[in-house]
Amino acid sequence: MSAQAQMRALLDQLMGTARDGDETRQRVKFTDDRVCKSHLLDCCPHDILAGTRMDLGECTKIHDLALRADYEIASKERDLFFELDAMDHLESFIAECDRRTELAKKRLAETQEEISAEVSAKAEKVHELNEEIGKLLAKAEQLGAEGNVDESQKILMEVEKVRAKKKEAEEEYRNSMPASSFQQQKLRVCEVCSAYLGLHDNDRRLADHFGGKLHLGFIQIREKLDQLRKTVAEKQEKRNQDRLRKREEREREERMGRRSGSRTRDRRRSRSRDRRRRRSRSGSRERRKSRSRSRDRHRRHRSRSRSHSRGHRRGSRDRSSKHKSRDQSSREKSQDKERREKSFAGKGHEGTNGNAGSKRSEEREAGEI
Repeated sequence: MSAQAQMRALLDQLMGTARDGDETRQRVKFTDDRVCKSHLLDCCPHDILAGTRMDLGECTKIHDLALRADYEIASKERDLFFELDAMDHLESFIAECDRRTELAKKRLAETQEEISAEVSAKAEKVHELNEEIGKLLAKAEQLGAEGNVDESQKILMEVEKVRAKKKEAEEEYRNSMPASSFQQQKLRVCEVCSAYLGLHDNDRRLADHFGGKLHLGFIQIREKLDQLRKTVAEKQEKRNQDRLRKREEREREERMGRRSGSRTRDRRRSRSRDRRRRRSRSGSRERRKSRSRSRDRHRRHRSRSRSHSRGHRRGSRDRSSKHKSRDQSSREKSQDKERREKSFAGKGHEGTNGNAGSKRSEEREAGEI
């Protein structure tokens, strides 16, 4: 890559797609499905293993440093949860690598001479010491390249100690099996990158393997996968807690709404009861008033009827008393008349003057009657 291309990539990585106002680059957003989410998180195996023995070539999705810059800017404002897509991508890649490792182990088991379990354990110990030496040498070279000479010297001293342990393990392994079998090359498959390692490899080859780009790239991918798993688990737990909290708040609001609805219904019921009570009270008042009015009318009617009957009885009594007085006076007059007639008859013959006088008196009495 030329210096100009490197500067352009650096500007894209720092400023994103809008650094020079190019609208054609802004047509594809980092949220597009065509964009590699592992590239946005800087863990795509196509980028990490480029130039190694297991170079995967170009990724089928879009890789653009400017889109990665856009994603980094946007991820500070909101959670886009692209880690899940990247985790799925790396899991599928690591699963394929582990499958190749198992196939290589089966192939070695079929081709190499079968040994006992004790000899196999001793050979495994030699392999582990070889790996430790290779890792320490790779780390010492890296520290020396960075200028940290003191730390590099300390690691080289540890390498010498591990070499002594390896020499003892090789002696035990050589004494446990025939010389003809020991001279055969014993291979082992690396658990990280599925490459073949020899039992009798020298330190230089071990350092080249464990410090090489292929092995370190697989280490980076596996570490990134573990980190993504933790991040996804934390975010999912957080999302579940947020959903649970929102559901509790929604249920609380629903309960409050039901309570408020029940309160409003209770208010309405109390109001309706009050209205019914007022209506019943007003109706009872009206009924009492109507009853009192009817009682008053009845009383007035009874008083009128009583007064009328009293007047009628008084008039009848007066009329009867008048009739009685008249009858009594007529009886008295008739009795007087009879007495006079008797007295007149007892006297005998009286003169005409006397008769005329008695007749006039009788006529006068009759006229008074």
